[in-house]
Amino acid sequence: MATERTPLVPKSPAEASRRDFALLLTGIWSLTFISSLDLTIVATLISTIGSSLESMQLSSWLGTAYLLSLTACTPLYGRLANVLGRRPCVLFAGTLFGLGTILCGFAQNMPQLIACRALAGMGGGGMTVVGSVIISDSVSLKSRGLYQGFANLLFGLGSAVGAPLGGWIGDTIGWRAAFLFQAPLLSCGLTLLFLKVREPPLVLNAARTTLLAKLKRIDYAGAVSLVAALLTFLVGMNYKTTAGHEWGDPRVWGYLVAAAVLLLGFLAVEFKFAVEPIMAVTILKQRTPFFVAIHNFILSVLSFSILYNTPLYFTAARLRTSANAGSHLIPNSACVAVGSLFAGWYMRRTGRYWKLQALAGLGIIAANCVLASWTRRTPEWVLYTTLMPMGFGSAFTLTTTLLALIASVPTDDIPLATGLSYLFRTTGQVLGVSLSAALTQTILARELRVRIVGEGADEIIAKILASTAYIHTLPTELQNKASESWMRALHVVFLCHIVVAVCLFLSSLPVEELALPDTLGSAQPAGPPGTADAETPREES
Repeated sequence: MATERTPLVPKSPAEASRRDFALLLTGIWSLTFISSLDLTIVATLISTIGSSLESMQLSSWLGTAYLLSLTACTPLYGRLANVLGRRPCVLFAGTLFGLGTILCGFAQNMPQLIACRALAGMGGGGMTVVGSVIISDSVSLKSRGLYQGFANLLFGLGSAVGAPLGGWIGDTIGWRAAFLFQAPLLSCGLTLLFLKVREPPLVLNAARTTLLAKLKRIDYAGAVSLVAALLTFLVGMNYKTTAGHEWGDPRVWGYLVAAAVLLLGFLAVEFKFAVEPIMAVTILKQRTPFFVAIHNFILSVLSFSILYNTPLYFTAARLRTSANAGSHLIPNSACVAVGSLFAGWYMRRTGRYWKLQALAGLGIIAANCVLASWTRRTPEWVLYTTLMPMGFGSAFTLTTTLLALIASVPTDDIPLATGLSYLFRTTGQVLGVSLSAALTQTILARELRVRIVGEGADEIIAKILASTAYIHTLPTELQNKASESWMRALHVVFLCHIVVAVCLFLSSLPVEELALPDTLGSAQPAGPPGTADAETPREES
C-alpha cells in the first residue's frame, strides 16, 4: 500500500529509458502546447466567427463556456487520476477536448458552437492537471520546477503562435479549419501517452475496485453547484458590462444574489456532504496548501485583469491599433517563459524557493505601481518594459507555489493538490476578467456622462460603451473626450491592481519553505523560511 514515504513509481527517469521518458514528455507537452494554441486561436477568431454565424452578441460566450466547464472539471481530474489511473484520465480528457474541438469545426450556429466549446473545456482542464501529475510522478521534487519551466515555455510559445496563426487561417482557409487542424497534433500526443504512461502503485492497488464504485466517488454535486454559481455570477455581470444596466437593476443584483446563494451551497456540499469533495477540503485546511490556493487565485485575478485591460489602454485610451496593443504584451510573455526556466533552474540548483517567491512578489507590486502611473507623456520604452517584472514575477511564483504545494502533501495526495491549485487558478481567471470589466464600465460610463453632453449624448455614450472601434468614427473632439474617459477609468483599475498585488505578496509569506529532495517522494519542512541548510529527503522504504 502506498504511503507518504513510498515512491509513486518504482524507478526514476535516470534508471528508466531516456528515450521513453523523452517520448512521455513530448506527449505531455504537446497537449500543453495545443491547449494554449487553441485558446489564443479562438480569441483571435471571435469576431470572425460571430460575423460568420450572424451571432456577434453571443460570441463572448465562446470563451466563457470553455472557462466555465474547465473550472468545474479541472479539480475532478485530480480525484480521477487516483481513482481511475493517470493514463485513462489523460486519454479521456484528450478525447473530450478533441471531440469538442472537431465538432466546433462543423457547428452550424452559435449555440452549437458554444456547447462544443464547453465540451472541449471539460477535457482541456484534465489535460493540464493530469499531465502535471504524471510529471510529478516521474521526477524528483528538486527537478520538478525545471520541467514546469519547460511546460510554461511551451504554453507561452503556443499562446504566441496562436494569435497570428488563427488570423491567417481565418483570412485564408476559413475559421472552421482552425479547429479541425488541431486533431492530428492531438492524436500524436495522445498516442505517445497511451504507450508511455506508467501507473504508480496507488493506482495499481485501486484497480481492484469496480468501475461503478469508482464513479460513485465523484463529487457531481460540487461540480454542478460550482458551475451554477459561476454561470449565474457571469450572467449578472454581463447585464452590467455588456447590456449596460445599472447595479440597481433587478437583473443585475438578482443574479449576483443568486450566485452568492449558490456559492454558499457549493461550500456546504464541499465541507458537509461530499465524501470526496472536488475542493479537497482536508488538504485546504493545511497551512501551505491554503495559502498557495489563495495566492494562485489572486495571481490569476491580477494577471487576467492586466491581460484584458492593458490592450484596452492602447486601443481605447491611446487610440492605437490592435497590433500595437498586442506588441506591448510581447515582453511580458517572453519574461514568463524565461522566468519559468530560471525559477526551475534556481530550485534545482539550491533546493530553495521562499526568497525567490518573496522577491517576485515585490517585483509584481513595482510593475503595477509603474502601470498605474502611465500618462500620455510616458516614454515608449517604459510602456514596453513596465510589465516585464510582472512576467518574471508571475512565472516565479506559479512555479515556486506548485513545488511548495506538492512538497507539503503526501505523495498519494499530489493529484488532489494539483487539481485544487488549478481550481483556484481557473476561478481567478474567470473573475479577473469579469470584475475588472464591471469596474471599468462603471467608471467609464460616469466619466463619459461628465464629458459628453447635449443632443444625442446618450446614444453616443451607449455606442462607446459597446465598442471601442466606434471611437475612431467620431469627430476629433469627441474622440479626445472618449479616450480621456477611458484613460481615467483604466487608471482606477490599475490603482486597484496595486492593492491586489500587495495582497498577493502577503499571501505568499506564510507559505512554508520545504526541502526539495533529489529523489521521488514528498518533502519535509526545512525550518523557518530561508533558514534551512540541508536538503533532507524523507526516508524511503
